[in-house]
Amino acid sequence: MIRFCSGALLTITLLSACADQNSDPYLWLEDVESERSLDWVRKQNKETFAELKDHPLYQSLYEEAYSILTSEARIPEGEIVGDEFHNFWQDEAHVRGVWRSTSLESFVAGDPTWRTVLSFDELAEREDENWVYQGIDCLGDGSDRCLVEMSRGGKDESVYREFSLSEKQFVDNGFHVPEAKSFVAWADENSLLVATDWGEDSLTNSGYPREARLWDRGTPLGDSKFLYRADVDDTLLAPVVYHSADSEYPFLLLYYADWNDNAFIPIVDGNVLESLAIPLRLSLEGIIDGRAIISLEQDWSNGGADYESGDIVALDLEGGATELVFSPSHEQAVSDIGIGATSIYVEMLDNVIGRIKRLRRSDGGWHTDDVALPDNGVALLAATSSSRDDLFVTYESSIQPTTMYHVSAKNELTEVAALDPLYDASDVVINQAFATSSDGERVPYFLIGRMDVLKMGNAPTVLYGYGGFLNPILPVYYEDPSRPQHGALAGRMWISRGGVLALANLRGGGEYGPRWHQAALLENRQLAFDDYFAIAEHLIDTGVTSSDKLGALGRSNGGLLLGVALTQRPDLFAALDIGVPLLDMQRYSKLLAGASWMGEYGNPDVPEDWAFISKYSPYQNLDAGKDYPKVLFYTSTKDDRVHPGHARKMAAKLDDMGYDFYYYENIEGGHGGTANQEQLAMRTALEYAYFVSMLMPSSWERQATD
Repeated sequence: MIRFCSGALLTITLLSACADQNSDPYLWLEDVESERSLDWVRKQNKETFAELKDHPLYQSLYEEAYSILTSEARIPEGEIVGDEFHNFWQDEAHVRGVWRSTSLESFVAGDPTWRTVLSFDELAEREDENWVYQGIDCLGDGSDRCLVEMSRGGKDESVYREFSLSEKQFVDNGFHVPEAKSFVAWADENSLLVATDWGEDSLTNSGYPREARLWDRGTPLGDSKFLYRADVDDTLLAPVVYHSADSEYPFLLLYYADWNDNAFIPIVDGNVLESLAIPLRLSLEGIIDGRAIISLEQDWSNGGADYESGDIVALDLEGGATELVFSPSHEQAVSDIGIGATSIYVEMLDNVIGRIKRLRRSDGGWHTDDVALPDNGVALLAATSSSRDDLFVTYESSIQPTTMYHVSAKNELTEVAALDPLYDASDVVINQAFATSSDGERVPYFLIGRMDVLKMGNAPTVLYGYGGFLNPILPVYYEDPSRPQHGALAGRMWISRGGVLALANLRGGGEYGPRWHQAALLENRQLAFDDYFAIAEHLIDTGVTSSDKLGALGRSNGGLLLGVALTQRPDLFAALDIGVPLLDMQRYSKLLAGASWMGEYGNPDVPEDWAFISKYSPYQNLDAGKDYPKVLFYTSTKDDRVHPGHARKMAAKLDDMGYDFYYYENIEGGHGGTANQEQLAMRTALEYAYFVSMLMPSSWERQATD
């Protein structure tokens, strides 16, 4: 059966799109690269720039952001490769970035001698491609070969190319996986495990690979040996290889239709075996001494032993026996796990305060040692190696510049590098507070501001939130530059100007482990939003701020959070900065990677699920009769994870309802929204120019002329 929809010949599989187009007058904005859509984008960008980018204060904000983003004082975080430390670095001279290395000995001594491995600025110019670094995967100790992952413009679709460390160049006729949403891992020096777009029917409904193959050197990629094929409704299939001190353990990681459920399928001698007999909800963190280290996300009974969600368990891969490694308390959560030669390193939160522990097996049990870091901050695993028992960790807070430590096998700490202050935090404090949500749950948040500002009260305040996918929101000093809202950038550009920053630890995140995440899934999603509103009300009730001085900031799933704040509680906020958001929850599962998130939100095509999704979906709940604040949307044309149509359609609908808004869409940058530090500095300056103008109107002109 065939039918016509707006002059286009469509098969029956697209009839639902015809219905959407008939009911959604803004569906044309989902055509990402159409000239009509891009003309609309250019018009919005021009109008937004005219008010924010062209204002005299913008240039000062841009220079502040750029100086921090390109500062040489940043901690050079990276990874251990053999006896070297490898780092990816961006600064004013390396806008796209440089992959560089130094000896571990010199790095630990605090006197690294950096050697350039690969300059992405030079590569982009030489190949006339907008290459953006995505990561490296080196084969192992003593090997010369690495895989370099890079994308055009920062998209999720990547290219993998084989690289020689000794020759510092790509290998002629080496492994090369073309552009796709691929997952690639070394099987050995002469073969790769590859899950990619193999052609027709090789992708899941989420747009990720569903088929994995073994590719031998010297043969065409298309002739690779078939290993496994997932169901089209599953989320993705990806190879992963775990290294121990003396062995490699290759697996295929299968995420089912609900991304929270997964299976690990061993590969032995190039053949797949039955998946491990373990629960569906867990993370396999690595292998040590023949035991798989598992972080549970559900309760599990095995061999007469009962384990709770959040526990770390060791599974003997030969005999199947299990034993408890570590069990966090109700107020603790395991955030990350690193595997050494004979040790397990646990990064954890204790009432959202960072801790690092080392676990060793002896006398038939696991023994715990604390790594003696400062208190009341964020402690993170920075670099570990399965061939060594030393590691690197960092400590920081929103007011304490990051310090990196080398931790020896005997838990002796050596300071490797300390970040120079990126803003004056001498009079800035950070406090933890709790609000009571709609069901009585105590929800924590961090409050950061100058002492005099907090004492005076009724301060311009920005509330950052996320609340999803097990991600904890922590008061870091300098975090992933694609999300620069928490630390030094906010300190310099907002807190130094008399603003206050609040970080919400909502359900749906990972602040208290799997229970905190699972409390806000599916039909309970509203609880994450209620947590956010409770914190906003607490900030107002305690006199920190008022509704005419309270702004909100969130991106991706946090953009959904702010879209709900706009439609459900616009009375609480005077400004909403909504980045790369999900907003049309009726169509999210049909756009790019959206189908992979149905385990988080539900399936809008199932009436029972749409019954609760429809109550909060921002796009469907816009109301022309409400008093909405002037919103700032930002997204990226090249975002191939969250479709830019979400932000476009929401803005267009507001426009037709007669509401004013700001809108910025970067033509490149992927889901991070930017492709280099210049673009990130520009977007960040736009965001804080927006907050200053909306929440500090009396100081806007004064600061512009200072």
